Amino acid sequence: MGVAAGPTRTVALPAGLWTSRRLVKCRASRLLSGAVLEELRITGLGVIEDTTLSLTGGMNVITGETGAGKTMVVTGLGLLFGGRADAGRVRAEPGRAVVEGRLRLDGRVAGVVHARIVDAGGEPDEDGSVLLSRTVTVEGRSRAHLGGRGMPVSMLGEVGEQVVAVHGQSDQLRLLRPAEQRAALDRFAGPEHEKLLDATREAYTQWRRVVDDLADRRRNARERHQEADLLRLGLDEITRVDPQPGEDDELKAEAQRLEHAEGLRTAAQLAHQCVAGGLEATDDTPDVSTLLGAARRTLEAQAATDPALGELSARLEEAATLVADVSVELSAYLAGLDADPARLQALYERRAALRALTRKYADDVDGVIAWAERARTRLSDLDTSDELLDELDREASRLAAEVAELAGRLSTSRQEAAVRFAEQVTVELAGLAMPHARVEVAVLPRPAGRAEPTLPVNGVEVGVAADGGDEVELRLLAHPGAPSLPLQRGASGGELSRVMLAIEVVFAGSGGPPTLVFDEVDAGVGGQAAVEIGRRLARLARSHQVLVVTHLPQVAAFADRHLVVAKDTGGAVTTSGVRVVEDTERARELARMLAGLPDSDLGIAHAEELLAVAARERRS
Repeated sequence: MGVAAGPTRTVALPAGLWTSRRLVKCRASRLLSGAVLEELRITGLGVIEDTTLSLTGGMNVITGETGAGKTMVVTGLGLLFGGRADAGRVRAEPGRAVVEGRLRLDGRVAGVVHARIVDAGGEPDEDGSVLLSRTVTVEGRSRAHLGGRGMPVSMLGEVGEQVVAVHGQSDQLRLLRPAEQRAALDRFAGPEHEKLLDATREAYTQWRRVVDDLADRRRNARERHQEADLLRLGLDEITRVDPQPGEDDELKAEAQRLEHAEGLRTAAQLAHQCVAGGLEATDDTPDVSTLLGAARRTLEAQAATDPALGELSARLEEAATLVADVSVELSAYLAGLDADPARLQALYERRAALRALTRKYADDVDGVIAWAERARTRLSDLDTSDELLDELDREASRLAAEVAELAGRLSTSRQEAAVRFAEQVTVELAGLAMPHARVEVAVLPRPAGRAEPTLPVNGVEVGVAADGGDEVELRLLAHPGAPSLPLQRGASGGELSRVMLAIEVVFAGSGGPPTLVFDEVDAGVGGQAAVEIGRRLARLARSHQVLVVTHLPQVAAFADRHLVVAKDTGGAVTTSGVRVVEDTERARELARMLAGLPDSDLGIAHAEELLAVAARERRS
């Protein structure tokens, strides 16, 4: 890896990560409740040839020159947790990109993630950590491993939803969409609100199903009548024959017995004569029972001399008993054997009736019976009687009222959450050098007349969907006297970055993933605002693992661990690597970020002052 010289702390991985199932442990990890991504190894992705990031449980900052490959670190994280693969970012040599990582889990997150991994066939390591891997080839093929097993890429995504949230400038753009703003407010509102939202979605789904069913029955009444007539004809034919399960096989077996009754009778009589000890023999050959009896008595007479013969005598007695049982069963078989021609003719007719059904409806009698069951179910679906239509109409009205009532409660819950959310975000903005800014969250009824069906909610006709009848809009008052404008109109790039960070800090207090990634969300910010962003991120890192890609030295100074992405252009191909910087080397990196002069005494002095201020803030 081509990196700048200087004292560093690097971590090298052995070849064949998945063979050894080991990653070097993080040296300065701060244990947090939830999940910590201890290490990340990236190979063959963009300008990164092969590098390893050793991460801590607090605030990790990634800096570097423009074009050095900082974005590839975030891209690698996205791949590791199930993001879309872009084959265009894979290096031609060796022709594949590999991202590997180790997650250390504890608390609730550990229970959920470990259970899902075990269900999928994976296995956490003995120390409770989990290995993840994602491989993307230059042809676009993708493979995933989790807990030592090959997995669908979607499994990495499931784990990622539990443990990591990535926020970048694209996330800021997404937050400008009304649907995302409503979803953000719903997440903030809490578990009881989530239950109410789930109930609304379920009731809405049932209501739309009944409404659509009713409309379809009325719209396609003629086609339904025609299909129902055909089904009734088939059911009438099957009902007249009344086939029974397995009947065709039973009739076939009985017909075979009747067709060969004389041969079966002769064989059974001869066998019975041979084994029945009480019948007179037809020739001079003794029967089986007589021979067994004679053999048993002969051995029994010598049993006192040799007990072994006594044991054999007992076994012969068992054999005689078995032969006697066979004799009785043969006698019963002969008594039940019937060569009635009328019965045989009746069997032929019954089998012909069953064959007529199997030619039309299924391959065998059991299939015919199953067809009849499906036809009866379908007939109920095709019902267009006035009674059923009235019943469906009443059910649709009942469900509509239930949806309207739930949507009203949901709207009230959102309005209550909106007040809390706006207050908390406004407080955070004051700490981000926007002391006069204020955030408002407007919960408005969705206008009627759009694609959504209309219902009266809290006395107002609104368009209702599965998420209720509200539209949510985040608004910003940048300073006193300024109009309240939607975020996309009322916030500059730097203000939008700070609003996004304030929202994330508020979300962090309400739960969510334990690892947070910020990709240059401080773009367009500088001066005191940059210091405040660094302070807020450091505060967030007290309860979360935070990874920050930044170009601001004021933010980087607050890091618990500082990693630098450095580019090497000395060879035939440009490559980048990542190294940990500390002490003097860290001050030189901050000086470079401040003024582009890493060797300037004045720049280094300024950087050391920044580090001292940040250290005091972290201790407070």
